[in-house]
Formats: sequence, C-alpha cells, structure tokens
Amino acid sequence: MRNITDVRIVPAPVLPEMFYMLSERVNYSTAVAMFRTLHTGTFHIEVLTDADMRRMQNIMLEYADNEFDFVDVAIMALAERLQIVDVYTFDQRDFNAFRPKHRPYLRLLP
Repeated sequence: MRNITDVRIVPAPVLPEMFYMLSERVNYSTAVAMFRTLHTGTFHIEVLTDADMRRMQNIMLEYADNEFDFVDVAIMALAERLQIVDVYTFDQRDFNAFRPKHRPYLRLLP
C-alpha cells in the first residue's frame, strides 16, 4: 500500500475546486502559485479512468443517503485503485462514513 510520504497524488477533479477556493478565499495570485507548484515534481496529477468512474457511480449509489460530493467520490475511487492509505481532506464527515475495499478505513489528514 502507498503512504502519503511516498508520493503526493492530486486527483484531477480536485484542481478546479482547489483553484476556485484559493482564488475566492485568498486571492487569484495564490491560486496561480499553487497551480504552478503542482508542476514541480512534488505532486502527481492522477486522472480518472473509466473503471474509476464506474466505481464512483457504485459509491454514489451505495452511499446515496450521504450525498457525497463528486470530488470526494473521485478521491475515494482513486484511493481504492491506488491503494492509498492517507487522504488530506477538509470533509471529515464523508470520508469517515466511507469504507474502502482495500482497508477498513482511510486515515484522514490533517
């Protein structure tokens, strides 16, 4: 299993949300700087596969009562495919409810 110390993976669906939040809550130049940082080799942008999207649909149906956010479900599907253990998130509620296939739970950071 991968650990957060091995590689910092940023799911592609996170990018628009991250850019928007930074530009709205901090400022545009900070959002641009973060985007530039993503291309320094410290991070890996992971795109969704067809299998990820099928898994996302299954998660959405299985946890329909939770009404998980699209980006959170993308992270969940990628965590399963890549066997990721640690996830950085501000949404503790959704990730605490989710039970991935590859382990009993995901470790939530910070």
